[in-house]
Amino acid sequence: MSLYTEKIIKIVRELAIPILKNEALELVDIEFQREARGWVLRVYIHKQDGVSLRDCTLVSQQLSDVLDIEDPIDTAYTLEVSSPGLTRILKKREDYEGHVGRLLKIKTYQEIYGQKIFKGELLGFKNGMVIIKINEKNYKIPYKLIAKAHLDINF
Repeated sequence: MSLYTEKIIKIVRELAIPILKNEALELVDIEFQREARGWVLRVYIHKQDGVSLRDCTLVSQQLSDVLDIEDPIDTAYTLEVSSPGLTRILKKREDYEGHVGRLLKIKTYQEIYGQKIFKGELLGFKNGMVIIKINEKNYKIPYKLIAKAHLDINF
C-alpha cells in the first residue's frame, strides 16, 4: 500500500467514525485502490443485527457530503459503502475474537505445518496466535504471518 493510499484511508477513517457512531454502526474496513474503472473508495460497515440498504445509503450520503467539504482526495473516485458480507475479511484481533466458532480460511506468507492455506473452525486469538481447528486438530498460526484471513462458508 502506498503512502498516498494509507494517508487517504486514515483521513476517511477519521471522517467516517463519527458518522457511524451516530448511526450505531461500526467501521470494519476501508479500501482505496485503483481498478480498471478508476479509483474506488470502499467503506465496509457492520451492525449487530445486520446492515440494511438504508444504513448503506445513509452512510454513503453523509460521508460523501463530508468528503466533498473536506476534499482529501485529489482524484476522481467512486464511493461504495457496504456490509463486508458473509465472507468478511478479518484484520484486527477484535475481528477474530468476534467470530469464534465460525469457519475461517487463512493464507500465510510462508509455510507453517507444511502448508500456506488453512481452513477450519476459529477457536480464538491468544498471545499473538490465531487458533484454528482442522479435522479435530488445533493449529496455532502466528498473527504476523497471516497474509489474508476471511470467514468461509460450507456448502
